[in-house]
Amino acid sequence: MLVTVQLENKEERNKNTAGELETEPLTPMEEREEKERGIMGQEQKDEGKSEAQLASTNTQNSTSEKEEHCVEFCPVKKEEKRKEKGMEEGEMKKELEMELQLCQSLPGQQMSFIRGTDLFGYVGIEAVLDQMRRKTMKAGFEFNIMVVGQSGLGKSTLVNTLFKSKVSRKSCMPNYAEEISKTVRLHSVSHVIEEKGVKMKLTVIDTPGFGDQINNENCWEPIVKYVTEQYEKYLREELHVNRKKRIPDSRVHCCVYFLPATGHRLRPIDIEFMKRLGKIVSIVPVIAKADTLTIDERQEFKERIRQDLASNGIQVYPQKEYDEDPEEHLINDRIRESIPFAVVGTDKEHQVNGNKVLGRKTKWGIIEVENVAHCEFANLRDLLIRSHLQDLKDVTHNIHYETYRVRRLNESNWRLSPGPLENGAADRCESDSHL
Repeated sequence: MLVTVQLENKEERNKNTAGELETEPLTPMEEREEKERGIMGQEQKDEGKSEAQLASTNTQNSTSEKEEHCVEFCPVKKEEKRKEKGMEEGEMKKELEMELQLCQSLPGQQMSFIRGTDLFGYVGIEAVLDQMRRKTMKAGFEFNIMVVGQSGLGKSTLVNTLFKSKVSRKSCMPNYAEEISKTVRLHSVSHVIEEKGVKMKLTVIDTPGFGDQINNENCWEPIVKYVTEQYEKYLREELHVNRKKRIPDSRVHCCVYFLPATGHRLRPIDIEFMKRLGKIVSIVPVIAKADTLTIDERQEFKERIRQDLASNGIQVYPQKEYDEDPEEHLINDRIRESIPFAVVGTDKEHQVNGNKVLGRKTKWGIIEVENVAHCEFANLRDLLIRSHLQDLKDVTHNIHYETYRVRRLNESNWRLSPGPLENGAADRCESDSHL
């Protein structure tokens, strides 16, 4: 600092005496000080440049990190990235929806989606499918199906045809005598069916007497009561302090409703039944003994039934609002276009072109039950067993039973809320008796 002041004073003196005196040469000490000052200034300039370069490098790195973070969590950036990779639009949409659901499942936490291509080795996550398969094969599962319709429509025969065994109530009773019941009674028969190591406990609920009377008013009430009783039974088991490891499931997973092949429209009893039962159980309507109709008559009858279902606001399975993704929506749309299924049932085999087939023999030929050109039994079987069996169980548990459970628990809370402690204790006892 002192050297700088001295030099400034010296420069001022030189300016004042300019034109009169010539500048004196610098002493060796002053020359050394001058050099040191120049070196220090150059070092400061270099330091300033290096700091500026470092700051710009950090800024670029933070910007790139932000961009990467944005690509990781921003769907728009991810979509652009996927487009560069040449992914199809359908695949992009599915992956985006999946990632958004995963990110929304844990709010407040940062989450990234790591694809299989980003892994640098085999993890073994897919092996959980084999574990689930082994557990299911070991424990088995339940499936409860209810058949509803007036007598003589072939309910027992169709159930036997579905499961290719004698599982109906008629088949299990050796001395069964057909008689028209004066009231609607419900009978259930259970079987354990094993196929390729997989065990299924099948329960078939029959409803003899439905629609067989002159006055069929409120004939659906015993069926509604039975369905709600099974929900109540399951709810009681859930509310126990020491619950069973596996709660027995007697809830109705599917109700197959048989429509007579009249060729006209839905009858009032059909509309009333499906209106009431469609709110608490999954209904699949079928046209029984469809071989009594020609192909054109069958198609016109199905169209009229679909119109009646829509005009009366009747919900049949599969419902549009339960479709989880576009692929499932397309599959279920094809099913909805085929409902009601025109079916023929039989448990007798016949020879056709050297092959044994299930069919009904008539004077003009054999109606093959599993031939889609003859009837839609194969479509019904695929829906109930091969493609949507687990979905029927999921809809029963997550939609119908959950609706019932919420309503019952709200009723219990309403009873417990008013009044002093004594009334609350009394109400609690009452609710315990109901639940």
